[in-house]
Amino acid sequence: MSFEKLAELIFPEIDKTPEYYIEKYPKRNLKEGAVVSRYAPSPTGFQHIGGVFAALINERLASQTEGIFFLRIEDTDQKREVKGAIEDTIQTMHNFGMDFNEGMTGEDSSKGEYGPYRQSERAEIYKTFVKDLIKKGLAYPAFDTPEELAELRERQTEAKITPGYYGEYAKDRNLTEEEYIERINSGKDYVIRFKSPGNSETRVEFSDLIKGDISFPENVQDVVIIKGDGLPTYHFAHAIDDALMRTTHVIRGEEWLSSLPIHVQLFDTLGFERPNYAHIPTIMKNDNGSKRKLSKRKDAEAAVSYYKEVGYPVQSVIEYLLNIVNSTFEEWRAENPTVDYHDFEVALDKMSKSGALFDIVKLNDVSKEVICKLKADKVYDLYTEWAKEYDKEMYDLVTSNEAMSKEIFNIDKEGPKPRKDFAKWDEVRGKVDYFFDELFNKETAENVELPKTLSLENAKEIIKVYKDKFNFNAGSQENWFEDLKAIGAELGYCANRKEYKANPDAFKGMISDVAGAVRAALSHRSNTPDLYTIMQILGEDKVRARFEAFLNI
Repeated sequence: MSFEKLAELIFPEIDKTPEYYIEKYPKRNLKEGAVVSRYAPSPTGFQHIGGVFAALINERLASQTEGIFFLRIEDTDQKREVKGAIEDTIQTMHNFGMDFNEGMTGEDSSKGEYGPYRQSERAEIYKTFVKDLIKKGLAYPAFDTPEELAELRERQTEAKITPGYYGEYAKDRNLTEEEYIERINSGKDYVIRFKSPGNSETRVEFSDLIKGDISFPENVQDVVIIKGDGLPTYHFAHAIDDALMRTTHVIRGEEWLSSLPIHVQLFDTLGFERPNYAHIPTIMKNDNGSKRKLSKRKDAEAAVSYYKEVGYPVQSVIEYLLNIVNSTFEEWRAENPTVDYHDFEVALDKMSKSGALFDIVKLNDVSKEVICKLKADKVYDLYTEWAKEYDKEMYDLVTSNEAMSKEIFNIDKEGPKPRKDFAKWDEVRGKVDYFFDELFNKETAENVELPKTLSLENAKEIIKVYKDKFNFNAGSQENWFEDLKAIGAELGYCANRKEYKANPDAFKGMISDVAGAVRAALSHRSNTPDLYTIMQILGEDKVRARFEAFLNI
């Protein structure tokens, strides 16, 4: 049965055909196997780490196959749109090293030949395809009120029947063309529903690139494809957009897996080639022994802004996410410690099929590995960039003492096992503040950390002698330590652990206590990098001044 008059009544302004758009957006001229993927957020809020996770997978697959990675904005729910969300998306992805080959470049700008890339600007395209479906009797206007739909769901639930608008429960499904026209002309509000050809007894076999082979009953629901405001639902828009934009891989969260029967049916009914689907696992968090979804409301680390605020380098976050994407990344990184992470090939079939567990402790371990391999100049640049925004006092101190700061960041970096002092930039202050007199001189006796075996009084006795006998220009760490042992022996401290254990009453303590007193005087810390290096960075005048100040603390 033809519904030409109905289609013309609903869409009188639409004069194009689906064939027009199919020809306008031809198959892309890319090499065999090239992936065309997209990141397609709704601009209803600022970026979540799950969005970066999804975008990273899409971007890596497109990039490593010399394909296309594009940004499409799915803004059909305009009541919930947040101003600035599109710019935030673009900037966030750029900050994480992911730039789009085409798509939106701003609130009102885009690049590429397959646009518009904003769904609210594609209304004419959607209406063209809907008009064609209506003509063929594959879509129809439905006039149910919200109250009627609620009452239907209630009846179905009480009767323990699958809820929804389908079959005998789709009361507007089989009206005549005249009845549809009469209701529209009478001013009744309506939506457009897809007339599902599905049979619940028929199963569809499908191969998901992550989940593997899956089977589900055919969709029988007459889903809404055009809402009352004239804009499409996600189900319909994504099918049209991914077909016309020639998307080869739809890589999205596993929460959409239950919608796959609808989407497959839409592609088939519209005559489109189905894309490859890959449903990525939800990012989970271990919460007191039980796993739950990472929550924007409960978990600070869910927001992308968190990583910038506390100072995780972007590379650290990316490398950690790659660990979640493919567990083989950790082994690859161990075998290729200095290779750029872009050289790692992401494989969908090696992704976890269940929830991906987000672990801050693991992120810190990854980040320490990343930072420890950076040259001191790079650490300085990244830290000062962060501190300028988030710790102005440290920014002023570090930049006004640039040479010294770079020496600090270079401590034990040149050897085969560089120090792993920092996981993020907000940890720097607490670990290097003693180098700066402006911060160090504010501390009092309560701030001084000493070895458990040493009292403040004994530490002062050591420093009183050590300050006059030590040789600042010892020439090497080894010479300096021999000097320290000699002074310690004069004071009654033992350099040999076996000898001390055999006769502890013969000594005041171990040479480690002498070093602990020197460390406390210079840093007020019980744990620091190599003492000789610290002294060389501070300089002789500052070292001697701190010894004097320690005696008066």
